[in-house]
Amino acid sequence: MSSASYLAQAGYDVVVLEMHDGPGGRGRQWSSEGFTFDLGPSFYWMPDVFETFFGHFGKKTSDYYELRRLDPSYTIYFEDGPMPIPASMHEIEALFERLEPGSAARLRTFLADAEYKYRVGIDDLVRKPSRSVFEFADLRILTGLLRMDLLRSIRSSIAKVVTHPKLRQLLEFPVLFLGATPSNTPALYSLMNYSDFAQGTWYPMGGMYSVVKGFHRLAVEQGVRFEFNREVTGFRYEGRKVTGVYTGEVCWDADVVVASADYAHVEQKLLKPEFRRYSESYWTKRKMAPSAFMYYLGLDTKLPNLEHHTLFFDSDFDTHADAIYTHPRWPEKPLFYLSIASATDLTAAPEGKEALVILIPMATGLEDDDATRERYLNMVAERMQAQIGVDIRDHIILKRTFAYRDFVKDYHAHRGNAYGLANTLDQTAILKPSLKSKLDNLYFAGQLTVPGPGVPPCIISGEVVAREITKEHPTTA
Repeated sequence: MSSASYLAQAGYDVVVLEMHDGPGGRGRQWSSEGFTFDLGPSFYWMPDVFETFFGHFGKKTSDYYELRRLDPSYTIYFEDGPMPIPASMHEIEALFERLEPGSAARLRTFLADAEYKYRVGIDDLVRKPSRSVFEFADLRILTGLLRMDLLRSIRSSIAKVVTHPKLRQLLEFPVLFLGATPSNTPALYSLMNYSDFAQGTWYPMGGMYSVVKGFHRLAVEQGVRFEFNREVTGFRYEGRKVTGVYTGEVCWDADVVVASADYAHVEQKLLKPEFRRYSESYWTKRKMAPSAFMYYLGLDTKLPNLEHHTLFFDSDFDTHADAIYTHPRWPEKPLFYLSIASATDLTAAPEGKEALVILIPMATGLEDDDATRERYLNMVAERMQAQIGVDIRDHIILKRTFAYRDFVKDYHAHRGNAYGLANTLDQTAILKPSLKSKLDNLYFAGQLTVPGPGVPPCIISGEVVAREITKEHPTTA
């Protein structure tokens, strides 16, 4: 929807072919028996990226949805109980100082450096198409790269700030979904800590699907036409160009195509072999960000002492990370995340009830079955009960699960990934799958190409692709 809006504004006649029955792709929503759940993303970070997108069209996010800043931003449960993370920077520093005297000053220095990485990263690096190393031959970028800490791990960077185990886990947690252990993730990604602490955690009223509806509405206002329940099954070619897109027996004429479906699926299943830029073995060797076990639960009671966002770090961080990235296996005692939209949004559940989402990060490629899903739900429920004194299993009146086989079936996700390609140094910028196909007029957008996974990077991906198309295939309108 991002690339569609930019292209429509530039004068192109744009049609979006969507395999599902509504907009949003992985950002779908499910409602049943008065409960409403976001099936995909639930954290709203990097709010400036959303504002920049809407601002390009003379709009504001508030024209399309209402945002509320969460306070506390989220809560982390350790073995000895909860640690709320306040929205106020002053209170965050007080938390650090209380647990480790002297750390607040070091945190300020760390976050100032993280802000620099964020600004240079977003302005100068992320918005590059990364089709040539010469794109980065700019004095400001080259100077910035020296400060970007691409060759040092975020774990070693954080170790200079704090030694207290709780504070270290707090600073390391954002990288859990980036696709590598903290010791193998570049210190560049401290920029996530800046976004977390300085920009805050927000919630769009009505759920993240309110953002989807906002993007859809803006696209329609730009003239984009949406065709739902239209799964792309192949392409029509003329020489080195795509001239049409098949959805079953129907062929849609096309001058330029942007593929934002799973990149590996499009390359390996939809393109003719001679037009594939990458081999099957290339995709097999890619380092993937995690898959996930997801549970969408309607409860007949409110849950005490749980915030909108809650992280359970009551087990060893490194052991779980090893099970995801280093030695892929079913984790013995996984960390997990809870989202309770009904704690903020009364429309998410009937009165007196709770809409609970549980997410357990998992290695990709671990084919699951119903018994495994149930086993992990029991594991989570027992650990929750130990902390809050409520056994959620006694209160479940609505349940839906979503894991590896669902990611494959619903999104053609390569190896069942939930988050895309891992953000490791050898898969950064020009080392990511190219946004441009071998074909003259086929481009890629989304989480498996530049700049990477996550909602904000995917928004930027649409902008970057649209800019490349306007340069290489100018409209005659």
